[in-house]
Amino acid sequence: MALDIFGRREFLRAAGSAGLMAGVPALAEMREIDPARIVHEVAGPEQDAEAKPKYSIKFAVCGMSHDHIYGMVGAIQRGGGVLVAAYGAEPDKLAAFTKRFPGVKMVKSEEEILDDPSIQLVLSSTIPDQRAPLGIRAMRKGKDFLSDKPGATSLAQIDEIRKTIAETKRMYSILYSERFEVKAAIKAGDLVRAGAIGRVIQTINIAPHQIVQHGVDPYAGGAGGRPDWFWDAARYGGILTDIGSHQVDQFLYYTGSTQAEIVASQVANVDHPQKPKFQDFGDMMLRGDRGFGYVRLDWFTPDGLGTWGDGRLFLLGTEGYIEVRKYIDIARSKQGNNLFLVDKTSARSIDCSNVALPFGPQFVSDVVNRTHIAQDQTQCLLAAELVVRAQMKAQHVTLTNA
Repeated sequence: MALDIFGRREFLRAAGSAGLMAGVPALAEMREIDPARIVHEVAGPEQDAEAKPKYSIKFAVCGMSHDHIYGMVGAIQRGGGVLVAAYGAEPDKLAAFTKRFPGVKMVKSEEEILDDPSIQLVLSSTIPDQRAPLGIRAMRKGKDFLSDKPGATSLAQIDEIRKTIAETKRMYSILYSERFEVKAAIKAGDLVRAGAIGRVIQTINIAPHQIVQHGVDPYAGGAGGRPDWFWDAARYGGILTDIGSHQVDQFLYYTGSTQAEIVASQVANVDHPQKPKFQDFGDMMLRGDRGFGYVRLDWFTPDGLGTWGDGRLFLLGTEGYIEVRKYIDIARSKQGNNLFLVDKTSARSIDCSNVALPFGPQFVSDVVNRTHIAQDQTQCLLAAELVVRAQMKAQHVTLTNA
């Protein structure tokens, strides 16, 4: 038997990798791919990113508990918004915000902002369970409201938001930044609308996150550590409601679903026993009237990645598929906004770094013209409702330690 094994090993060495590949149909076929079928391109902006904003509005920040507020402010400023006032309850967050925006008036209370008739729009990234009550107060004061995600943490809050919208005719929007503020996600939407992969029948979102972020933007969430509310599901809504807001928004948008249900969902605290109210893993399966969705969420991104998460989006179409690697091209480049598309004729790699972000200008225009171009109000709140329902339905799983 030993001689037989030795003989086989010698045969494999002598045959060489080229000979073996030729003898395996799948590998031989891979070698014969027509180079003309592989396309590398750089996407240009669909609009003039340097164009002067068409409109101008006055807006304020009311609550800055999460550092997403900086991206929210940036989007509205790109659209022509003028930041005139800000309020923050946490001294450390207020100090950082003042340093970033030294010319902005810092007020002593939420009421100073809500009672100012010159302010048209209020932005907030206050603690998640406080966002809906604040937004409802803002709308009743005649202002539109833009919330960080999640925009609500209970069905009762969502019901009250919808009721207030109907009564006041104001807007309650939620900045799902993993779609609105990611250039490759914008390009994916353009391609889907153009019919590049036929009809989208499934989305898969892989959304890993990092709790403590080292060597990143000091204004990014997690760069300065996490506050007490971050560890309490009752305050942040649970992992499906919190991070999952981004992903369910994408499921609805790319499939075009206007009705959907949660097929199954689960959550767990796998590796943070010292924080018993925290959830570090969750996933859910969705079924809409136009397609299917699967979402996986976690807080296990290792430092070796070099960024806060390797977010990936997969769109399965009837005539092709798209993958978006949003934040990094792992082990190849630190550059994000990478889009890959395969259809009947080719496999395309598209650099989306130059794509313009339309949300800010569109949203400011919506505030002025009372339209809903930047974000469909119904879809916005349906995403918020679905993640709350997923959280309510979720099985709480405890894994056995090895």
